[in-house]
Amino acid sequence: MNPRFFALALAAALVQTAPALAQDTKVSIGMSGWTGFAPLTLAKEAGLFKKHGLDVTIKKIPQKDRHLAIASGDIQCAATTVETWVVWNANGVATTQIFQLDKSYGADGMVVKPNIARITDLKGKTVAADAPGTAGYFGLAWFLKKNGMSVKDVKVVNMGPQAAANAMIAGTSGLDAAMTYEPYLSAVRARPEAGKIIATTLDYPMVMDTFGCTPKFLADNAKAAQGLTNAYFDALEMIKADPKKSFEIMGADVKQTGEAFEKSQSYLRWQDRAANQRFFAGEHAQFSKEAADLLLEVGIIRQIPDLTKLADTRFIK
Repeated sequence: MNPRFFALALAAALVQTAPALAQDTKVSIGMSGWTGFAPLTLAKEAGLFKKHGLDVTIKKIPQKDRHLAIASGDIQCAATTVETWVVWNANGVATTQIFQLDKSYGADGMVVKPNIARITDLKGKTVAADAPGTAGYFGLAWFLKKNGMSVKDVKVVNMGPQAAANAMIAGTSGLDAAMTYEPYLSAVRARPEAGKIIATTLDYPMVMDTFGCTPKFLADNAKAAQGLTNAYFDALEMIKADPKKSFEIMGADVKQTGEAFEKSQSYLRWQDRAANQRFFAGEHAQFSKEAADLLLEVGIIRQIPDLTKLADTRFIK
């Protein structure tokens, strides 16, 4: 027999008899460098997504653009704040939350120049906040409303959270306050001469982050959605079991040392399975309704979407 023909025949036979290898489900996730999202990075870097049969790509996309990436099909899932899902669905980008990531306990806040004593002093002043439809802008609206004001009472300059923090540290002329979050808020904490943190989510609890996907992805990939959820909870267990290594991995993603990241994460609480079950049992719906009313009031949305379709809790059970 021709040696070349024999080799080809043998290769063909091996292909026919070899067991088919299961391919990991591909999932693209949109998120930012926010400390609360970091367990998703840990799940990817530590192989926890892969353990659950997932081939995950994480794309860093500004919050103001994340819904566009979902609408285009560039990503199937995303991490963002609870009220943002209300905005996306109100604007025709159908998405459903499947698990809670974190709650902010001082990780989001308003930084002001030294001459500002209270939030009401900001009337007529200039405040930096991310674009309308983002957590930063909503946070500003929430803080102001709780103090009898609205975004119409201030001049808003749109800046992302990192740029806003840097502007305050640099002492930018004409800027009186800024909305930002960790890890950038800690940069301001380290430079008190640049200003002071006048209010955080300890004073006004309203930043809660969740993970969600398009309804089509969930319908077509229920097993993958379960894997995404389980991998997140696995990441929380890894943080408990090996905090030093976990903080180093998560910190590296945002150019922080493990020690610096550990300090940043102390201002929030990641939510395990039990906490998720409690949250979606009532608090989620209650907050979504209050947030939707405020979003309508400040003109971010024109109508409130069907709030009963914003969450699918089967994966956290």
